[in-house]
Formats: sequence, structure tokens, C-alpha cells
Amino acid sequence: MADTTVTEVLAELAALEDPKIRAVNQRHGDDHGVNLTALRAIAKRLRTRPELARELWATGDSSARLLAIQISRPKQYQRDELDAMLRAASTPKVHDWLVGTVVAKSPHAEALRQQWLADPDPVVASAGWALTTTRVARNPDGLDLAALLDTIAGQLAEAPDRLQWAMNHCLAQIGIEHPDHRARALAIGERLGVFRDYPTPRGCTSPYAPTWITEMVRRQATTS
Repeated sequence: MADTTVTEVLAELAALEDPKIRAVNQRHGDDHGVNLTALRAIAKRLRTRPELARELWATGDSSARLLAIQISRPKQYQRDELDAMLRAASTPKVHDWLVGTVVAKSPHAEALRQQWLADPDPVVASAGWALTTTRVARNPDGLDLAALLDTIAGQLAEAPDRLQWAMNHCLAQIGIEHPDHRARALAIGERLGVFRDYPTPRGCTSPYAPTWITEMVRRQATTS
């Protein structure tokens, strides 16, 4: 597979394009029409291909960029390059996969987390909050959780959609993972009421932070 060209990959993705999948994705702000299971199968076949990943990203096509993310080597990207890529990630799925699959595993993750948290663009700032949520769960040493809760308490209610979602996730993660801060996280969620009435399918957990925290803590207790 080492000689696979970007033209061949784009042709394969085009052959997988499904108008029905695209229509569903467009309702969520995305613009790709390739089944993600099929896309992941291509990535598994290609394995890690840093140069091909760069070429696919450069096309600007969302399906190609999702595939590029899957075959990237996170250490291959410089900090400025990842910053530019995030700002060019124009759809939610590409944005989320880039942050979670590449940036979070990059040696530049912490520097970018701090940089993006302070960015005036709310979509860029949401990436900083997503990386912060990962740290809250996996590597909280050095984080000022009380200060994060201060910021969330003051800004969550009026934050734009993508930023609000990311900040709310961080609020819930603090409450789930850190018992010393749980009461305050619950109180903030209850006072602000963000996502209190969010429509939640049967079998899924509500994004309303008090419900989310309570349910995940219950699950942890039953499996410990």
C-alpha cells in the first residue's frame, strides 16, 4: 500500500459517497457522505502514512481530512501546523477528530491547550476546553480545578454553541472524576440549567451536567 496515491484514495472515497449519509450529516453541520466504518477500514488498510495524510488534508475535502487524521502520526506535526489545521477544520467532525486523535497525542498538546483556551474565536477556544477535559480525566496534576469552575460558572450560560458544549463537558468531567469538587460542579450545573431540557434518546445520558455527573458516578460505584 506504500505506493497508493492521493488520486486513488480520493477516487475510492468518491465511490463510497452516499447522498443519504451526507443529508444526515449536513443536519449536524458536517459535509461528508462516506460511512465512517468504511472510512476507518481504508485507514486500517493504509496504516500510518504521514506524507499521504498531508496530501489528503491539503485537498480540503472533509472525507479526505477525516481519513488523513486516521493515518497521521501525531508527532509529525509542528505546533504552528496543528494550529493552522485546527483553524481550517471547518466542520465539527473534522475538528473533533483532529483534536482527539492528533492534537491530544502530540507533544504540543499542552502548549496548544493553553493557547487555544485564550483564543477569541469560540470554536478555537472549544478545542482548548476539549484538551482541558482530557487532562481533567487523565492527567489533572497542575490544573487549577477551582479556577476552571470559576470560569465555567461565569461564562457557560452565555457561551456560543460549540464552546458551551465543550465547557459543559469539562464541568461534568470535573464532577465525575474529582469528588472534592463534585458538590460545586453539581451546584453550578443546577444553577445555570444548561442543557436541562436537552432531548436525550432512550438509553443515552443527558448532557445536563448534574444528571451526567450523577449517572457516571453511579456507574463507577457499581463497577468498583
